[in-house]
Amino acid sequence: MTSPTVTLTPEQVDELGRRMDDIRQRVLADLGEDDAAYIRDVVKAQRAFEVAGRALFYLPPAWPLAVAALSVSKILDNMEIGHNVMHGQYDWMGDPGLNSRMFEWDNVCPSDQWKYSHNYVHHTFTNVLGKDRDIGYGILRMDEDQPWHPYYLGNPVYAFLLMVFFEWGVAMHDLEVENLVAGKRRIEENTALHAGIMRKVKRQALKDYLLFPALTGPLFPLTLAGNATANLVRNVWAFNIIFCGHFPAGVATFTAEECEDESRGHWYYRQLLGSANISGGKLLHLMSGNLSHQIEHHLFPDIPARRYPQIAEEVREVCEELGLPYNTGPLHKQLGSVFGKICRMALPDRLPKAVPFVGRSSRQASGAGREAAAA
Repeated sequence: MTSPTVTLTPEQVDELGRRMDDIRQRVLADLGEDDAAYIRDVVKAQRAFEVAGRALFYLPPAWPLAVAALSVSKILDNMEIGHNVMHGQYDWMGDPGLNSRMFEWDNVCPSDQWKYSHNYVHHTFTNVLGKDRDIGYGILRMDEDQPWHPYYLGNPVYAFLLMVFFEWGVAMHDLEVENLVAGKRRIEENTALHAGIMRKVKRQALKDYLLFPALTGPLFPLTLAGNATANLVRNVWAFNIIFCGHFPAGVATFTAEECEDESRGHWYYRQLLGSANISGGKLLHLMSGNLSHQIEHHLFPDIPARRYPQIAEEVREVCEELGLPYNTGPLHKQLGSVFGKICRMALPDRLPKAVPFVGRSSRQASGAGREAAAA
């Protein structure tokens, strides 16, 4: 998608805020048994896939099926269940097993650390350069306003490694290793974080690489390899879904100055322009944790994700009325755009700095961000 020119008046920014708040309040008032039944059914399905996967490891010819079932289980656990439960989307149910303060997921990243880096840092400072550490995860150059350095020639390699070891990259996110190297952070600040990560890593390693393989006796190596493969499949899938939500062409970034004294309407505006959707069927939406509706997720992060397809129609209508871009496309198109950007950002800028580029172009050309910030 190519971002059209955006011009919002302060009144339109306020109107955007009112319309989004109306949608939010209407959906919250309508939450009920259907939403509760949905997430409980997903949890049942996830557990069934995990039991099936671990049981099939006792039958060596069924190893591919075992890996597939366990991969589906881990993806459901992390995406549709873990990510959304830890956003507090189901706290209203009063179910301890689906409460954001108590849930722990099948991932080496401790849930409390993830909730800080994701729920607070990323969702508060979405696509604000220098504040949203998800822009490049501290190792990638994903925006032309990140100064180029020869280090970034390895951008595609770093992205590949982050994809393969994605859960580990997420776990190390809060350690801010790049700031340690740059002398902007003291290693003592990581003591408690490091201890928490190591406790979680030990539990995950014990489960996937010792306990369950040992239970299959002489099939230990096959089971260990199957668990590792399932973790790899989950890592690759999660990386690609998440990167397609924020880094395709047309997604905007913002400066901290543009977001000072930000109004409610401008906050919605930034979430809209800083996110992108993936079009597809119900299976894609389920397996992505409905992050295929990243725009709606960023507008309403605490609303149950199963509502995003329904909300998307209204959000899109508002965007059309206000002339705002609505960045969406099939998975292959968004993936191609993301990996094109990863490779492009590896090289020095070929255009003068003043020339608009990708996401920021629409905002810089129109001044909409500045108008909105002043609203």
